[in-house]
Amino acid sequence: MIDLPHGPSGLSKFQWSQDDFANMGWHDCRVHAVSIGEYDDDTLPPARLLLDLDYIARWVSPARGDEHFSFWIAPATLVFEGAWSISGQLGPLHEVLEIADIHQLDAADSSIDPWWHIEGHNFDLRLRAAGYTQFVRLPPRHVLRQSLTLGERGGINFAEEPFA
Repeated sequence: MIDLPHGPSGLSKFQWSQDDFANMGWHDCRVHAVSIGEYDDDTLPPARLLLDLDYIARWVSPARGDEHFSFWIAPATLVFEGAWSISGQLGPLHEVLEIADIHQLDAADSSIDPWWHIEGHNFDLRLRAAGYTQFVRLPPRHVLRQSLTLGERGGINFAEEPFA
């Protein structure tokens, strides 16, 4: 039997990287905030793309007689280090941002950094980066909707440390 860090949700670890890409999925994960930050030193490239999101650890099928799924969700920070060639679009901004999928695309030039395409409902981002780290900041909660309230998730946060 596999000893999971959070058995009820099926979450197998609290910190993920591009090495885990094949085992991750972001479909319908709500994005609460996006930040493009810089390093404190002269490191090049200087940008970091950070997403504050609700990571859906597990979709729970409806119980007999119910019609709707429930979800195990945890607030997380997704960080693309050394991001460059960032482009995209947002809008309309009166609706929530949800990820449809994240794609890793091979570089068609001499760069070793792949393209990352964050395809979303109401937004689309493309960037180059060697990889990413995702930090699960709080234990997953079982809820009847696909996102957490700001109170449940502790507000907007770009912390880069897993909760355990």
